[in-house]
Amino acid sequence: MDSQGFREAAAASIDEIANYFDNIGSRNVVSTVEPGYLRKLLPSEAPREGEPWEVIQADIEAKIMPGITHWTHPGFHAFFPCANSYPSILGELYSSALSGACFNWICSPAVTELETVMLDWLARALGLPECFLSTGPTRGGGVIQGSASEAVLTAMVAARDKYLRETVDEGLAEEEREERVMVKRSRMVALATTLTHSSAKKAALILGVRFRSIPVREEDGYALTKEGLAAALAECRAQGLEPFFLAATLGTTDVCSVDDFAGISEALAEHVPAAGQPGEVWVHIDAAYAGAALVCPEVQASTRIALLERFHSFDMNMHKWMLVNFDASCFFVRDRDWLTKALSVNQAVYGNKASDGGLVTDYREWQIPLGRRFRSLKIWFVMRSYGIKGLQDYIRGSMQMGEEFADALRARPDLFEIVAGPSFALTVFRLAAARLEGEGAVSAEEQNAMTRALYERANATGKIWLTSTNLSGKFAIRLMTGVRTTERHHIQAAIKVLTELAEHVMKDRDLQYLN
Repeated sequence: MDSQGFREAAAASIDEIANYFDNIGSRNVVSTVEPGYLRKLLPSEAPREGEPWEVIQADIEAKIMPGITHWTHPGFHAFFPCANSYPSILGELYSSALSGACFNWICSPAVTELETVMLDWLARALGLPECFLSTGPTRGGGVIQGSASEAVLTAMVAARDKYLRETVDEGLAEEEREERVMVKRSRMVALATTLTHSSAKKAALILGVRFRSIPVREEDGYALTKEGLAAALAECRAQGLEPFFLAATLGTTDVCSVDDFAGISEALAEHVPAAGQPGEVWVHIDAAYAGAALVCPEVQASTRIALLERFHSFDMNMHKWMLVNFDASCFFVRDRDWLTKALSVNQAVYGNKASDGGLVTDYREWQIPLGRRFRSLKIWFVMRSYGIKGLQDYIRGSMQMGEEFADALRARPDLFEIVAGPSFALTVFRLAAARLEGEGAVSAEEQNAMTRALYERANATGKIWLTSTNLSGKFAIRLMTGVRTTERHHIQAAIKVLTELAEHVMKDRDLQYLN
């Protein structure tokens, strides 16, 4: 394909992509193909001779689209969004054209420097404390990771290294220190809650350290409290374990709960070395989805975001709810030295005057992989195209639709019961137990079964897609309103579908009881 062929193919592809978004609502949300469908449609070997673009492009619709679940469909209410927007797609296009591994500054200075500036832009937009800025007082800053899972692993690696440096005497002979480090590592434990994202447990598994889950309760809004953390710390001490890492959350996956940051800080101060002291517990704030809402000042105030200056790292995904394509997980740390001391592995081929002189940031020392893409371009394009006000309008609109959905459920207490929310455009609900006492009463097991029936029937329509959770034995349905293409009439349609199906489930139960 020469440059002219590229122009023609690109123009045709852009038209097809634009048409896809213009008509996405006419498709079913979830793919219905059977496992292995694509192998049956494709040749067993690559073609010997190259094929024209027109033939290749035709196979996108014919062979690929049947196997796509449409995450930007207006009826996608499952999980959290996997965002995109036209400016972000253009950023990906330029990034692909300006291809490079870009592991240090000299590989492409603009790649490093734009990322530094964009993460500072984002930190200011989210109201993060100055310690997380590259220009802040503690040599902090941000870096783009591939995902929140990658960010929590990076943070845990740095936390482990920091804890061992601070608690094992570096003046010991090499063999003795190595032995003490191995003994210490066997006692180190990472903490999270039962609603923390599974990536925290996976990071501990990868690092070979212990992991403990702290229970959270419905009466506390499913948030980690001072009392809950204090009890976990005391239990660890009684078992001879040494907590070194805590994953706290701003917007849990199941219910979008927010852990008690003030309580966490107080519990740590009372039960382990104080912040800034050797052996302190590293606190990582996972705000993968809900962190985007911090662009709104009222959310900054309600979540007491200023308290983050007491903690060590913070991560949010612009690729979830902030209109940037996957991947763009924005990871901030209060002191970059914690990362570089843990992750710097030099090789002669990396050397260059700027890096060797300490004049620049080399992001290979801030992440697990070596190479990296020009991901900051799409952030730059989105933040300039929408502006802070446009991003605020989008986030507020999503949350308002969540409120309206919850109001519709509240208007039918005979059918629905809200379990959690609405919070950050997420509502968690289940079918109401219309008769809790007397003849024909609905048992807890039956309520779960009826809610599951509603859930399965709703997803079977193909027009909306929901996910479920289980909270203290309660089967519940999650509905999220954060997708860019979702508008009020789509939420009204979802309410109509759920109401009609709920009435059918209730009717079926009544008939079953009468028979």
